[in-house]
Amino acid sequence: QVQLVESGGVLVQAGGSLRLSCAASGRTFSTYFMAWFRQGPGKEREFTAAISPSGRTTVYADSVKDRFTISRDNAKNTVYLQLNSLKPEDTAVYYCAARSIVLSQRSNDYNVWGQGNQVTVSS
Repeated sequence: QVQLVESGGVLVQAGGSLRLSCAASGRTFSTYFMAWFRQGPGKEREFTAAISPSGRTTVYADSVKDRFTISRDNAKNTVYLQLNSLKPEDTAVYYCAARSIVLSQRSNDYNVWGQGNQVTVSS
């Protein structure tokens, strides 16, 4: 089973961009479906984006579509989330997650989680 370590969370102004990274340990990263979730202040954890093992299939929440991009580099055992045109409502702790079968938007379907990374967007 992989272990996930995230990096890249910062304070950024509205309209800005940043990239989150999630590095995985283990040799089987390329077989995992990967996803990003986020949890804003006082909110439940919500799906943000997901990607298939090959990277050919991606899915996004409507709230981030056309602004965020999920990608992966299997040679580096890393999944990324590029966040553009950030809004104050994007402020949240961002988590990467992994599961071994079927791309899913439900957090309960993922059994491996990163530690979370705070992203704060100021207005």
